[in-house]
Amino acid sequence: MSRITAVVAGCGNRGKDAYGFYALSKPENLKIEAIADPDPAKRAIMGAAHAIPESRRFSDWRELVSAGKIADAAIISTMDRDHVEPALSFMEAGYDLLLEKPVDPTPEGTMRVVKKTHETKKKVMVAHVLRYSSFFKTLKELIDSGRIGKLVAIEHKENIGFFHFAHSYVRGNWRKTSESGPVILTKSCHDLDLLYWLAGRPCTSLSSYGSLTFFKAENQPEKAADRCIEDCGAEADCPYSAMKIYMSGNTGWPVSTITSDLTEESIEVAVRKGPYGRCVFSCDNDVADHQVVSMLFGEDITVNFLLAGFTEEIARTIRVFGTEGEIRGHFEKRELQIMNFGKDRETIIAHAPVVGSHGGADFQMMDVFIDMIDESRSTDILTTPEDSVESHMIAFAAEESRAFSKVVDMNEFRARHILNP
Repeated sequence: MSRITAVVAGCGNRGKDAYGFYALSKPENLKIEAIADPDPAKRAIMGAAHAIPESRRFSDWRELVSAGKIADAAIISTMDRDHVEPALSFMEAGYDLLLEKPVDPTPEGTMRVVKKTHETKKKVMVAHVLRYSSFFKTLKELIDSGRIGKLVAIEHKENIGFFHFAHSYVRGNWRKTSESGPVILTKSCHDLDLLYWLAGRPCTSLSSYGSLTFFKAENQPEKAADRCIEDCGAEADCPYSAMKIYMSGNTGWPVSTITSDLTEESIEVAVRKGPYGRCVFSCDNDVADHQVVSMLFGEDITVNFLLAGFTEEIARTIRVFGTEGEIRGHFEKRELQIMNFGKDRETIIAHAPVVGSHGGADFQMMDVFIDMIDESRSTDILTTPEDSVESHMIAFAAEESRAFSKVVDMNEFRARHILNP
C-alpha cells in the first residue's frame, strides 16, 4: 500500500484542523504536497506544520491548479460558495476529490459538480462525515438487520448549542443566506444525508417551518452596546457575551477560528475590532435560528428533524421506531439503547477513534477516502456524489417549504432541479 498525496484548497478549520491533522497523525496514509489560502497567516501555519516549501504555498486555488497535477487528490475546503469552481477545475486537471459539504448552496451548482464527475470519471467523495462514524454505522446495521422489526419512523434532533449557534450562525461565516446558504443546508445537510441513508429510500414529500426568532435588533436589551467589549450594561448577564466565549483562556475551537495569533492580546483585538465581538442582536445575520422538517420517505416511513440553536449541549440525539421495538441514541455519548417490546433493554457503546472531530468520524472517513484513491485497497464508499445530491435536494426543498409555507412534492422538485448527468 502506497501513501496518498493531496493538495488542500482552504486552510481553515476543516482544511487545517481536520484533514491537515489527519495527515500529521497518519503520515503513512497521507502527505500534503501543496496548499492554497488567501490568508498568509493560515498559509504560514499549515505550510510549516507540513514542511511545504514556499513555492507550493499559494494565495489562490487557481494558482495551485495552474501548477499542474502534483498530487493524487485535491481536498476542497474553501468557503461554501467557493466549492464549485475549484471542484470543476481540479477534476479537469486530473485530481480525484474530497469535497467539503455542502457541494454548493444552489441546486444548479450542485448538479454542475455531479455532471463533471461523470464527464471526467474522477473519484469524488463529499464529506458527509457522519455516515462513517461507528455510532451511525452501528445504528444502520441494527435497522437493516430487522432488530426492531420493520422501520416505521425516525425522530432526529441536532442540538447546535447556544454559543456554537451564536459563533457560527449569528456572528460568523454562515450567518447570511446570500453569503453561505440556508442553515438547513450549511449545518444540517449532514443530518438529512443520515436520514436518507437510514431510511434506505428517497424522500417523497416534506414540509418545513422555522424562522429567525431571537437574534435580531428588537430583542437587544436596553443597556446593551453594539460590541461586547465596550461599556455594555447587559454583558455581565448575557450568555452570548463575546468576552465569555472568546476571552476565557481557551485557545481551541471556537477561539482558534477568530484569529491565527492565539495570544491574549490578539484575541482581545479580534473581539474588540472583528465580527466576533459584535452583540448578537446587532449583527447582519438572517438565517433561521430554529427549524423543523417533517418528511415522508418511500410510502410509509415518517421522519421528523429538528435543528435548534437554543440548547445547552452540542449533541445529536435520535429515536428510531420499528414494529418490534425502539432504538434511542446519543451521538456524543456513543450510546445506543435497544428496547425490543417485552424484553430487557440493551445498551451498546459504539467505540470510535479517540482523535479527530465528529466523534472520531473524521479519521474514519479519511481512512475510507485514502482507500478510495488507492485502487490497491478495497473499500466501501458510503457517500457517492449522487447520494449527496439527494440530501442537498431535501435541504433546498425544505427551505422552499419554509419560505413559502407549502408542502413540497419531492418528485416534482427533483424534476425541476436535477439535470441529467
